[in-house]
Amino acid sequence: MHTKQKPKQEPMKTNSWRRDLEKKQARRRGGPDELPIGTLLFYGPDNRRASKVVASVFFERHGEPLLRKWLWDGELDVRTDPRIGREVTRFFAEHGVRRVATTPGLAGCPHEEGIDYPDGEACPQCPFWADRDRWEEAGKPPTPPGHLAN
Repeated sequence: MHTKQKPKQEPMKTNSWRRDLEKKQARRRGGPDELPIGTLLFYGPDNRRASKVVASVFFERHGEPLLRKWLWDGELDVRTDPRIGREVTRFFAEHGVRRVATTPGLAGCPHEEGIDYPDGEACPQCPFWADRDRWEEAGKPPTPPGHLAN
Protein backbone atom coordinates (compact mmCIF):
# COMPACT_ATOMS: atom_id res chain seq x y z
CA MET A 1 0.00 0.00 0.00
CA HIS A 2 1.35 3.38 -0.99
CA THR A 3 0.93 6.25 1.46
CA LYS A 4 1.07 9.85 0.45
CA GLN A 5 3.71 11.88 2.15
CA LYS A 6 2.90 15.36 3.27
CA PRO A 7 4.60 17.91 1.07
CA LYS A 8 7.71 19.30 2.68
CA GLN A 9 6.94 22.71 4.09
CA GLU A 10 9.44 25.19 2.74
CA PRO A 11 10.53 28.07 4.95
CA MET A 12 9.65 31.52 3.71
CA LYS A 13 11.99 32.54 0.93
CA THR A 14 14.14 35.34 2.20
CA ASN A 15 16.27 37.58 0.14
CA SER A 16 19.39 36.19 -1.42
CA TRP A 17 21.55 39.10 -0.24
CA ARG A 18 20.82 38.35 3.42
CA ARG A 19 21.69 34.67 2.89
CA ASP A 20 24.89 35.66 1.07
CA LEU A 21 25.85 37.93 3.95
CA GLU A 22 25.25 35.10 6.45
CA LYS A 23 27.33 32.65 4.36
CA LYS A 24 30.26 35.07 4.15
CA GLN A 25 30.03 35.63 7.88
CA ALA A 26 30.09 31.88 8.58
CA ARG A 27 33.34 31.48 6.60
CA ARG A 28 35.17 34.16 8.56
CA ARG A 29 37.06 33.41 11.71
CA GLY A 30 36.82 35.42 14.86
CA GLY A 31 34.85 35.42 18.06
CA PRO A 32 31.60 37.19 18.83
CA ASP A 33 33.52 40.01 20.56
CA GLU A 34 35.59 40.80 17.47
CA LEU A 35 35.10 44.40 16.36
CA PRO A 36 33.82 46.03 14.30
CA ILE A 37 30.48 44.22 14.52
CA GLY A 38 27.35 45.01 12.54
CA THR A 39 23.66 44.89 13.35
CA LEU A 40 20.89 44.56 10.80
CA LEU A 41 17.26 45.28 11.69
CA PHE A 42 14.15 45.42 9.52
CA TYR A 43 11.02 47.46 10.24
CA GLY A 44 7.59 47.52 8.64
CA PRO A 45 3.98 48.62 9.04
CA ASP A 46 3.11 45.06 10.19
CA ASN A 47 4.95 41.76 10.60
CA ARG A 48 4.72 40.82 6.90
CA ARG A 49 6.49 43.52 4.90
CA ALA A 50 9.71 45.32 5.69
CA SER A 51 9.79 48.90 4.42
CA LYS A 52 12.94 49.99 6.27
CA VAL A 53 16.32 48.45 6.99
CA VAL A 54 18.83 49.86 9.45
CA ALA A 55 22.43 48.67 9.37
CA SER A 56 24.87 49.77 12.04
CA VAL A 57 28.54 49.26 12.74
CA PHE A 58 29.97 49.24 16.27
CA PHE A 59 33.69 50.05 16.39
CA GLU A 60 33.91 50.03 20.21
CA ARG A 61 32.20 47.72 22.65
CA HIS A 62 30.12 50.46 24.30
CA GLY A 63 30.49 53.17 21.65
CA GLU A 64 27.92 54.83 19.46
CA PRO A 65 27.34 53.03 16.16
CA LEU A 66 27.63 54.34 12.64
CA LEU A 67 24.09 54.01 11.20
CA ARG A 68 22.76 53.77 7.66
CA LYS A 69 19.05 53.53 6.79
CA TRP A 70 17.20 52.49 3.67
CA LEU A 71 13.46 53.21 3.26
CA TRP A 72 10.86 52.21 0.70
CA ASP A 73 7.41 53.79 0.43
CA GLY A 74 5.89 51.32 -2.05
CA GLU A 75 4.77 47.72 -1.69
CA LEU A 76 8.28 46.30 -2.18
CA ASP A 77 9.78 44.39 0.74
CA VAL A 78 13.29 45.76 1.33
CA ARG A 79 14.48 42.27 2.28
CA THR A 80 14.05 41.20 -1.36
CA ASP A 81 15.52 44.26 -3.08
CA PRO A 82 18.91 43.30 -4.60
CA ARG A 83 20.05 46.95 -4.88
CA ILE A 84 19.51 47.53 -1.15
CA GLY A 85 21.22 44.20 -0.48
CA ARG A 86 24.31 45.26 -2.41
CA GLU A 87 24.41 48.59 -0.57
CA VAL A 88 24.08 46.94 2.85
CA THR A 89 26.77 44.39 1.98
CA ARG A 90 29.06 47.17 0.68
CA PHE A 91 28.42 49.27 3.83
CA PHE A 92 29.53 46.40 6.08
CA ALA A 93 32.53 45.55 3.86
CA GLU A 94 33.72 49.20 3.75
CA HIS A 95 33.84 49.26 7.54
CA GLY A 96 35.50 45.87 8.01
CA VAL A 97 32.51 44.18 9.67
CA ARG A 98 33.19 40.51 10.29
CA ARG A 99 30.02 39.55 12.18
CA VAL A 100 26.43 40.74 11.90
CA ALA A 101 23.73 40.35 14.54
CA THR A 102 20.10 40.37 13.43
CA THR A 103 16.64 39.08 14.36
CA PRO A 104 14.45 36.66 12.38
CA GLY A 105 11.43 38.99 12.32
CA LEU A 106 10.68 42.67 12.03
CA ALA A 107 11.70 44.96 14.91
CA GLY A 108 8.64 47.21 14.83
CA CYS A 109 7.20 50.20 13.06
CA PRO A 110 9.41 52.00 10.50
CA HIS A 111 8.45 55.43 11.87
CA GLU A 112 10.51 57.03 14.62
CA GLU A 113 9.01 58.05 17.94
CA GLY A 114 9.62 61.71 18.66
CA ILE A 115 10.37 62.41 15.00
CA ASP A 116 7.45 61.01 12.97
CA TYR A 117 4.93 61.03 15.86
CA PRO A 118 4.92 62.28 19.48
CA ASP A 119 6.95 60.53 22.20
CA GLY A 120 4.95 58.06 24.28
CA GLU A 121 2.20 57.57 21.70
CA ALA A 122 1.50 54.77 19.24
CA CYS A 123 2.30 55.44 15.60
CA PRO A 124 -0.93 56.50 13.88
CA GLN A 125 0.28 54.98 10.58
CA CYS A 126 1.06 51.51 11.98
CA PRO A 127 -1.82 50.28 14.18
CA PHE A 128 -0.47 46.71 14.04
CA TRP A 129 2.34 47.67 16.45
CA ALA A 130 0.17 49.72 18.88
CA ASP A 131 -0.17 47.07 21.62
CA ARG A 132 2.68 44.74 20.70
CA ASP A 133 6.11 44.20 22.19
CA ARG A 134 8.32 44.84 19.17
CA TRP A 135 11.22 42.77 20.53
CA GLU A 136 8.94 39.79 21.08
CA GLU A 137 7.76 40.14 17.47
CA ALA A 138 11.36 40.55 16.25
CA GLY A 139 12.23 37.14 17.68
CA LYS A 140 9.52 35.38 15.67
CA PRO A 141 10.20 33.91 12.23
CA PRO A 142 9.10 36.11 9.31
CA THR A 143 5.46 35.91 8.28
CA PRO A 144 5.24 35.11 4.57
CA PRO A 145 3.73 37.85 2.41
CA GLY A 146 0.01 37.33 1.85
CA HIS A 147 -0.58 35.67 5.25
CA LEU A 148 -2.60 37.58 7.78
CA ALA A 149 -0.57 39.22 10.50
CA ASN A 150 -1.60 38.03 13.98
